[in-house]
Amino acid sequence: MRQDPYGRQQYGQGGGRRGGGLGNLRWLILLGFLVYGGCYYFSNRVVDPYTGEKVLIDNSIGVEEEKALGLQAYEEILQQERPVDPNSQIAQQVRTIAQHLIAKVPEVEAAIAAEKGTQPSGNWKSFDWDVNVIQSDQANAFCLPGGKMAVYTGLIPVAQNADAVAVVMGHEIAHALLRHGAQRMSQQKLTQIGQMAGAMSGMDPQQQQMVMAAMGYGYLLPYAREHETQADEVGLMLAAAACFNPEEAVPLWQRMSEASGGQAPPEFSSTHPNPGTRIQNLTALMPKAKEYRAKFCPQGAVQ
Repeated sequence: MRQDPYGRQQYGQGGGRRGGGLGNLRWLILLGFLVYGGCYYFSNRVVDPYTGEKVLIDNSIGVEEEKALGLQAYEEILQQERPVDPNSQIAQQVRTIAQHLIAKVPEVEAAIAAEKGTQPSGNWKSFDWDVNVIQSDQANAFCLPGGKMAVYTGLIPVAQNADAVAVVMGHEIAHALLRHGAQRMSQQKLTQIGQMAGAMSGMDPQQQQMVMAAMGYGYLLPYAREHETQADEVGLMLAAAACFNPEEAVPLWQRMSEASGGQAPPEFSSTHPNPGTRIQNLTALMPKAKEYRAKFCPQGAVQ
């Protein structure tokens, strides 16, 4: 190994330069991913007609693709779970509630879009609506993209009445109308870009884990809670317009909290608002919900 006049080993100097070059390369890779992530984010934003805000929905995820994914998930669930007899009283009652809610989707979407200064999307026009009741102790329900719905029998004793069931089903339908599934898929892609950036930039696994945890608490979980709050609002308006009593929403969530034993995780670490926050939000929305009921339900309560 040759020595220079100052006694420094040239190999050692060269190694230092190569290390610096590698560090620079990693920063360039990280910068490239950040630019790509930024381009992806800003080029895939659309105005949500229900909120008036710009949301992230990948341009490659169309309503028909969402429907196909929703149908696939629905069929898998029905193969694994046990739907009750469609001719049973509970199945007929739930189907009737769903029909009332679905019938009001056009009016509610148009009314909310007018309030927000947006144009109705009309995506629901291509939905193939269907609803099943599934035998389960879960106090839950869902509506997948494309309008495939299910209510779990465990919800019925907690809800106690058709109005509360309608509030829950309206909330779930709202998720599909707001295209929250497509938004979550787009968000996951953006998260994957961030993960690849961390891996390619030379972060060790612990650093990557810390960054992802910070992203989760600071972005992903608040994003999920925002979806729940949006679905609460749109779903409440839908239930009210369909002639159900929106005031049943508050005691419903009080019972839901009691049914869970009050063991919900802290809100900052949850995908859902805690029951107290939810009840506060719903209470604030009640005057508007009553206006929707008076406007779109002149005949009064559902018989």
